[in-house]
Amino acid sequence: MVTKKPTTIKDVARKAGVSISTVSRVINDSKPVTNEVKQKVLDVIKETGYVPNPLARSLVTKRSQLIGVIVPELTDTFSADILNGIEEVSKMYSYDILIANTYSERELELKSINLLRAKQVEGIVIISWDIDEELVNVLENIGIPVVFVSKMTGNFDIYNVSIKNAPATKEMTNFLIGKGHKRIGLIRTNLNVPEIADERLKGYKEALEENGIKYDEKIVKSCNSSYDDGYATAKLMLKGKKNKPDAIFVTSDEAAIGAINACFDLGYNVPDDISVAGFNDIKFAKIYRPKLTTVSQPLFDMGAVAIRMVIKMINGEDVGDKIVELPYRIMDRESVSERKEK
Repeated sequence: MVTKKPTTIKDVARKAGVSISTVSRVINDSKPVTNEVKQKVLDVIKETGYVPNPLARSLVTKRSQLIGVIVPELTDTFSADILNGIEEVSKMYSYDILIANTYSERELELKSINLLRAKQVEGIVIISWDIDEELVNVLENIGIPVVFVSKMTGNFDIYNVSIKNAPATKEMTNFLIGKGHKRIGLIRTNLNVPEIADERLKGYKEALEENGIKYDEKIVKSCNSSYDDGYATAKLMLKGKKNKPDAIFVTSDEAAIGAINACFDLGYNVPDDISVAGFNDIKFAKIYRPKLTTVSQPLFDMGAVAIRMVIKMINGEDVGDKIVELPYRIMDRESVSERKEK
């Protein structure tokens, strides 16, 4: 089989009967050409399947039309939903995105920043839970716009998109109390970022106190955000039948689904015996049975807002507030029931 050589800009120019610079003007829309000439060039491009060299194009336009996106874990459904929002808006503004997966490792995070700069990205969106001075300093010195999608800012002067964590956990705890639950267990996740875990515990405690319910550390556990961690921690919380919670609030949907399965494996029905609530509203929350009652973070919107902020900064437009906190909602589904007094 003979491999056909790719069409070059010279080929397009020769076939259209124009100069290479004219083809370049049509492709980059850099200088005016007549409609007749423009259409002739576009017809040849379509006929030959010519694809402009992005590097050569960027040298002409001084724009790469690339935005870098750094994610902690590509397989995490939380990050995936944010990425969907980023990709949707980037297409609207004719930008392509380059994704770097860091596996939540700081060394890889820092390497990814250098890699994306070498690729001539015009801005970066970074999904990162663990923000520290080293990371902020590196990003401040790269000379391009950067917007974080992070649950906490760590009091750094950065552009960030998030929701309010303490009010969200407080509202869910109040929701469970309103459903008649008095003994509410808490499994708090995000242990790798103590600031987030502490904020969510704060909201939980405030709701209990305002409703005259005593805080019981025996039914407050901590774990990572995975299904397996939620399963194991719920089993530990429910060990022995004495003083078991009548509801469990888990601050991660994946861990909450693990907790539901732990309840079933221990002989408890969800929600008839124990209600379970989550946090994030990932796609599986609507698919799993029983459907998960959860705090819905607008993950798609968080990504969409972050990429729009970066594009505005690239274009020298006013971004507005540096810190954007989007509204959350309580999604009342099947995993929480009304508890009736016996």
